[in-house]
Amino acid sequence: MSKDSILKTFIVALVICLLCAITVSWTATKLKPRQEENKMLDRQTNVLKAAGLVDAKESPSAAKVKELFAKVDAVVVNLDSGRVRENVKPEELRERLDPIPKEEDFAGIKERPDEVVVYLVKNDSGVIDSVILPIYGRGLWSVMYGFLALSGDFTTVKNVTFYDHGETPGLGGEISNPSWTGKWTGKTALDGEGLPVVHIIKGNVDPTSDSAAEEIDGISGATLTCNGVNGTIRYWLGEYGFGEYLKNLKSGRQ
Repeated sequence: MSKDSILKTFIVALVICLLCAITVSWTATKLKPRQEENKMLDRQTNVLKAAGLVDAKESPSAAKVKELFAKVDAVVVNLDSGRVRENVKPEELRERLDPIPKEEDFAGIKERPDEVVVYLVKNDSGVIDSVILPIYGRGLWSVMYGFLALSGDFTTVKNVTFYDHGETPGLGGEISNPSWTGKWTGKTALDGEGLPVVHIIKGNVDPTSDSAAEEIDGISGATLTCNGVNGTIRYWLGEYGFGEYLKNLKSGRQ
C-alpha cells in the first residue's frame, strides 16, 4: 500500500480518533468522582456564605468547609405542603417536576421540583438562626442559581449569593459581587401577610424613603438581569415556592 494512499490516510486518522476517544472517555470516568466532590464542595461553600458562617470574599479550604457544614442541617421540603419530609435524606430527593402556571412563573423556569433541599443553621439552644433557600431563575443570558438566607424571624434577609450564572461580566455579572449582595443584608423580604416585598430598584435607594427597608440598589446597565433577580425572588418567596414552608416555620410547624 502506498504511503500516500487515501486508504492509509483514512486508517491512520481513524486510529488516532479512536485513541483520542478512548483517552477522553477514560479521563472523564476517572475524574467524575473528583468533579462531583468539587461540585458538592462549591455548593456547601455557598450555603455557608449565605448563612454568614464564611465571609463572602473568603475561599475556605475543603477541611474548613467540612467542619463548618457539620453545623448545618439539610432537610427535604415538599413545596406543595410546605412540610419537611421526615426520615428522608437529601440524597433520596425525588426528581419529579411540576409545571408552573404561566401567570405565576415570575422566575421564567416553566417547572419546578416538588421537593427541595433546604438548609438550617441552629444556635446552641436548637433554635433556628437562619434558613437558607435554594433559588434559581432566568436572567438576561442564563439561568441564575443562588441561595437566599433569611434570619430566624423568617422575614429578614440575612444574605443572598449567586454562584452560577452566565450574565455579562461587569454588568449583570455583578449579581455575584459581594459588594452588591451585601446590600441585601437586613432588608425586609416579606410583609406582614407573608408576601414577598424585597426588590431591586433603578438607581440607588433613598434611605429616607418609607420603602427603603425593602429596596436594593440597582446595577447600572443590567436592567434585564435585575428584573430576572426580582422575578426569581418573587417566585421562590411566593405561593408556588417556599411560601407555605415559611408560614409553617413562623407558626412553629415543620
